[in-house]
Amino acid sequence: MSVFVLRRLLTLLATLVGASLIIFLVLDALPGNAAQMLMGADASPDAVRALTIKLGLDQPLAVRYVQWIKGLAVGDLGNSYVYGTPVGSLIAERLVLTIPLAIMAMTITVTLALAAGIYTAANHNRLGDVGVMSLTQVGIALPNFWFAILLVLLFSVRLQWLSAGGFAGWEDGIWPGIKSLLLPAISLAVVQAAILARVTRSAVLEVLREDFVRTARAKGLGKREVLWSHVLRNAMIPVMTVMGLQFANLLAGTIVIENVFYLPGLGRLIFQSIANRDLIVVRNCVMLLAAMVVIVNFVVDVLYAFIDPRIKVHDL
Repeated sequence: MSVFVLRRLLTLLATLVGASLIIFLVLDALPGNAAQMLMGADASPDAVRALTIKLGLDQPLAVRYVQWIKGLAVGDLGNSYVYGTPVGSLIAERLVLTIPLAIMAMTITVTLALAAGIYTAANHNRLGDVGVMSLTQVGIALPNFWFAILLVLLFSVRLQWLSAGGFAGWEDGIWPGIKSLLLPAISLAVVQAAILARVTRSAVLEVLREDFVRTARAKGLGKREVLWSHVLRNAMIPVMTVMGLQFANLLAGTIVIENVFYLPGLGRLIFQSIANRDLIVVRNCVMLLAAMVVIVNFVVDVLYAFIDPRIKVHDL
């Protein structure tokens, strides 16, 4: 197991290096000039050039990349071109909102998906199975930003139960903060839950056809006991794989949803920084999201061997 973990760690590091190269090169190739954006369209060329030199944008591409990587290694992300404050502080302030939002969305996703997937598999080809699978098909087809607008119209405009946007902050208590994030979390979770429910149903149905399930039933175990004690654990490998991928989708989805609900999170920071050509903020935010995705997939890989003991380390 230690050899496997070491191999996966090396793969993780190599993936992060590759991701950093792609992120840096793609953002550097974007048209426009950060110094020109900051100075305005009427600024003189000399003033723009002076600011370009001050920001270090006149240095060769390789030098700027190495400096960025060195900064990442020691936790120095540089200063924002627009805000003039350390990028690390900006990101830390926004993660206080984005991470709870992603956790809430993932919790709702897993709860709804596992309940729906197990229920439909246990009632295969019955009315409940057909009904729930039809709902998941609708859920997959829904754009999350459009569903977010529908939730605002229903719960904020018509019923006036929840706020249509903004974030109350954690200073006023946990419950006001959770209420502010509830509609965005549901908006993010619905599509992902629909996908995961279908994957869970397929995985459970496949395991239900295995010989050991028939043996367990022949020994007199009840349907519920067989389902929860024997079937579910053996069906979790594909489910865990999709969960890891969905966490990446939830993080990416916050960029849209946070702007719909006007939430001051990481997604909104990325959107504003792109508009302002504050590429140093965009670069570090995207790198952080990429690192989160890679780390989550690493954890999922390691969990495989613990979820299903039939899997050997060399098979992973």
